[in-house]
Amino acid sequence: MPTLEKEPQAGPGAGGGDLEQSVSAAGYDPGSGPGQAGRAKRFWSVRRLPAGVVSLLALAAAGLMLYDVVSVRVGGSAMGWRRTLAREMAVTPVDDPKVLASACVVTLLGVWLIALAVTPGRRGLLPMRREVADVRGGLERTAAALVLRDRAMKVSGVQSVRVAVGRRKVRARAQAHFRDLDEVRVDLDSVLGDGIRRLGLARQPALSVHVQRAKKR
Repeated sequence: MPTLEKEPQAGPGAGGGDLEQSVSAAGYDPGSGPGQAGRAKRFWSVRRLPAGVVSLLALAAAGLMLYDVVSVRVGGSAMGWRRTLAREMAVTPVDDPKVLASACVVTLLGVWLIALAVTPGRRGLLPMRREVADVRGGLERTAAALVLRDRAMKVSGVQSVRVAVGRRKVRARAQAHFRDLDEVRVDLDSVLGDGIRRLGLARQPALSVHVQRAKKR
């Protein structure tokens, strides 16, 4: 489904040439033609769940430590877990397997959190060309794949087709039950290339088409 967010010629590729399949490595390559809208910003994921979990854990740990420190300051004794932890840290060498394993886990968790912070996420949403300055549009990959699949099924000789839409390339795998495979592939290159242009994406992906003969039942 298209998503809106408000802010403050096609040519055939080289055919496979055999009787069972016909492949186009890049039947449609947008290159740097007039349809390009330049580099568009991707949609960033809010990531409420990871942020919420980290915040709750940090709040719980800080609250527990604060309570223990205050308890010691007013004359009470430290909690058992803190005394045990201090004793273990005093007698356990740095190269102990438990210490190394814990350090690896904490490091991996930190790397994962940094990756979440610096990457946009929402890979399933493709940015569209901006027609209005303060409005951004996005198209889901599944919706784009469905539109292109419907167009491909209208090509004469196509029995079935699977379309996978990525950020940089659209891959189509079709089965033909009559007509020459190279002719079917050329038509698919043309139809799908036109379909990609009509999607209105800010960065138009290249196209790869693979056509093979449908299996006889």
